[in-house]
Amino acid sequence: MTAPTVLFAGGGTGGHLYPGLAIARALRQLRPDVQPHFVGAERGIERDVLPTTEFPFTLLDLHPLYRPRVWQNWRTARGVMRSWGRLQRVGRSHAPALVVGTGGYASGLTLAWAAWRGIPVVQHMGDAIPGITARWSARFTREIYLGYPEARRALPATRALMLDTGNPIDPPPDIRPDATAARAQWGFPAAARVLLVFGGSQGARAINQAMAAWVSAGLPRDLCVIWATGKGQYDAYRSLDRPDVRVVPYLAPIATAYAAADLALVRAGMMGSSELCAWGIPMVLVPLPTAAADHQTANARVLEAAGAGVHLPQAQLSATALAETVTGLLSNAPRLAAMARAAESRGKPQAAAEIAARVAALLATTG
Repeated sequence: MTAPTVLFAGGGTGGHLYPGLAIARALRQLRPDVQPHFVGAERGIERDVLPTTEFPFTLLDLHPLYRPRVWQNWRTARGVMRSWGRLQRVGRSHAPALVVGTGGYASGLTLAWAAWRGIPVVQHMGDAIPGITARWSARFTREIYLGYPEARRALPATRALMLDTGNPIDPPPDIRPDATAARAQWGFPAAARVLLVFGGSQGARAINQAMAAWVSAGLPRDLCVIWATGKGQYDAYRSLDRPDVRVVPYLAPIATAYAAADLALVRAGMMGSSELCAWGIPMVLVPLPTAAADHQTANARVLEAAGAGVHLPQAQLSATALAETVTGLLSNAPRLAAMARAAESRGKPQAAAEIAARVAALLATTG
């Protein structure tokens, strides 16, 4: 029997690519015979990431809808026409048994092509408000794996089976690093309170600027900070590194930072917030205001309503606001503990394995 191929369609950003990679790897553990093949956009993050992975891939000339600059949508239309033929060739070469959509503009054409060909489609939707592509394609999707259960409210009526799986992440180890030992690795005292700050691989400029102002004005004596600025912004802030403020370009691996942290200051992207929930770390969430459909604000509001975080809009972000918010939380041990419990209750560390099991079961029914 020919090994089945599963197409993974999604990308543009890491939040739409990395879940697919996690699901594909979990699927290969269950079904080593399955051949994942990724389809993404030439202009997306997948252009740099996929060549470093073990999976074959096809990149297409795909573009998002240019909503503020509608006159540029000719690029989108041209990309669709150019890419349809390439998808046909991928279909002839690999005869996919199933398509897994992981969102973003890079997934839409492949999902439409699969529906046209009668190929079963499932989707992972990671944010509290699914994107326009995910909402549009829900009508011909068999199963939908929700990163946030609240996303159901934003989806159209559909026959799809919706499952609250959470977002596929690297789960915490079964035996977690000891907090005291983790702090020692960062050079912090055992009794220190630790704030973890990061804004994704590229960093978050607004968060970095507010942190720099706060560090320069003076931090509380017992507060230590692990601050990942993002690679492109590291040189601007590296001079602020000192024994109680460890400034790094990025965190990889990140386990010792998670183990050391009492509180995190972050954007409200689905992957970072899902990892923090899995580790049971309370959050101060500063959503990126320009994110598509303002989905990060929706994520932040959901987590705040659940008691797992505090929503601090970027328009209100300053050194003073940070000092008041962070020190207020760290000085209120009962509230911080309650937030940690609320975060952990939303954690879904086995999401990738759960979704892979669903995909494997569907493959068994499709032959």
